[in-house]
Amino acid sequence: MKSHTEDKPYKCSLCNKSFKHLGNLQSHKRCVHSNRRPYQCRYCGKMFKTNHGVRLHVRVHTGAKPYSCRHCSDRFAWPNLLKRHLLESHNEGTWLSCNICQKKFSVSDHFKEHVRRHEGVKPYVCSECPKRFCTAFELKRHQLVHSDNKGFACGFCNKSFKCKMYVLRHFKGCSSVMGFVDI
Repeated sequence: MKSHTEDKPYKCSLCNKSFKHLGNLQSHKRCVHSNRRPYQCRYCGKMFKTNHGVRLHVRVHTGAKPYSCRHCSDRFAWPNLLKRHLLESHNEGTWLSCNICQKKFSVSDHFKEHVRRHEGVKPYVCSECPKRFCTAFELKRHQLVHSDNKGFACGFCNKSFKCKMYVLRHFKGCSSVMGFVDI
């Protein structure tokens, strides 16, 4: 019956997002608000919150492309890339167009996030400060500000950083200072 109504009785105490089923709320809390990562990639050691996440990630290492186009020989690692290919190359499907700026999307979640930005909706709230964000990823990236964990280190000078983007930026400069140049 819940699936036929708009009733969402299970509310997240951290971001006020609501769910129809308790299991969905629990999954949301584990994936969005928890830092626990019990699943590890056997190729690179990267840790994930869900078994599904690690299974998807493994495609980066194996090159697996399980999604194939029914019109041509192209194959894709992700369903959203196949969907975009079908729209762009074979005019199959329907673009989702923003009424405000006319930007087009092939993935409904990306479209919804885009519309939230126009509307100024920021449902993800930091538990440490009053800042709010449009996406769970932006909240997660922000939460590094409140953490002392520096899990990324430069291979040349061992300086440590809170996020991958910062160490990659540093690495380019550090490697050239250390005498290594791009060939």
